[in-house]
Amino acid sequence: MPTDPRNVTQLLQQSRGGDKVAFDQLMPVVYDQLHKLAARCFRSERPGHTLRTTALVHEAYLRLLDSNVAYNDRVHFYAVAARVMRRILVDHAKAQHREKRGGGAEKISLEQSADVGAQPPAQILELDEALERLAVRDRRKSEVIELLFFGGLTYDEAAAALEISPATLHRELKMAKAWLYNELGRGSPAEARS
Repeated sequence: MPTDPRNVTQLLQQSRGGDKVAFDQLMPVVYDQLHKLAARCFRSERPGHTLRTTALVHEAYLRLLDSNVAYNDRVHFYAVAARVMRRILVDHAKAQHREKRGGGAEKISLEQSADVGAQPPAQILELDEALERLAVRDRRKSEVIELLFFGGLTYDEAAAALEISPATLHRELKMAKAWLYNELGRGSPAEARS
């Protein structure tokens, strides 16, 4: 089956209706995009990392299978997939951090942390904690960062997933980046606007 976005939405709808064959057909259709999302997290990964791109994709897909989410369309599916991948990476970082406890975690910027795979576990945890604090203050701003930086969605896809206009998404992103720059202790809000 071709990777036409309409096919993904159709398979998701059929699967939601209880069609097991449709859900089995879904994985080959979405695999490449899920792999791209995972690869984005690992594009400059340090050698010897214990988690691999394919393992992240498979773990995310298994968690997506086990979830009881009624996906509206492909954008919603990929948005949830991005959140699941973020959670897996954070869980992996926590496990690594437990093994390598120690103080002295340095503050990082949003752009540094967007390249998730290259960061030491403590920095990934710091970003995750900052995003959790942002979510308490303003859930949508946290979701914008999550969809764009972790999920690799385009502005239009993220705006569609959040049901806002691309202009609103851009404003939310600017404010979220400024808040995170301040929270992470790097740069000034002026740098966040760039």
